[in-house]
Amino acid sequence: MLTAERLTAANINPRTGLATDYLNHFNEVVMLLEMLPDMPECAEDVLEWQPLSYEAHFEASNFAEKHLAIEAFRAAPVPVRRALRDVVATLDTAVCEKQGRLRSAEDVRLIAEQVAHETVEEVRPLIASASAIIHGEAIPDGTEDTEAQDAIDALFA
Repeated sequence: MLTAERLTAANINPRTGLATDYLNHFNEVVMLLEMLPDMPECAEDVLEWQPLSYEAHFEASNFAEKHLAIEAFRAAPVPVRRALRDVVATLDTAVCEKQGRLRSAEDVRLIAEQVAHETVEEVRPLIASASAIIHGEAIPDGTEDTEAQDAIDALFA
């Protein structure tokens, strides 16, 4: 049962049905990308990163309530899930583009500073957008604020 109390206790937003733990998947690779200028050997770890859907992340995670997180995601309002998936698709593309540049670089040190700067400029704001969706602070386009909230409240009541 997806009660607000149970979701809150599991660190899942009861308004959206989403958990910020998913953002760890991106925060880890961003941290590595930002460390490249000082530690170019981090490129190997960056290249091992793979895009993961919300559900795949939790299926593979040690998150204590991972099954609840997946269930709540599947029950979340379609506009909320769609908004998160759209931002995640852009995030995946941005990180994969950085990986491609690292793979093709003759010397990672020559592009490390630029890649780290682009990560801050491009990827961090996308993570912030995903966080806003997870926290219910960003209402998906085409959905009125009251309609979205009513749908979320009805779903998790």
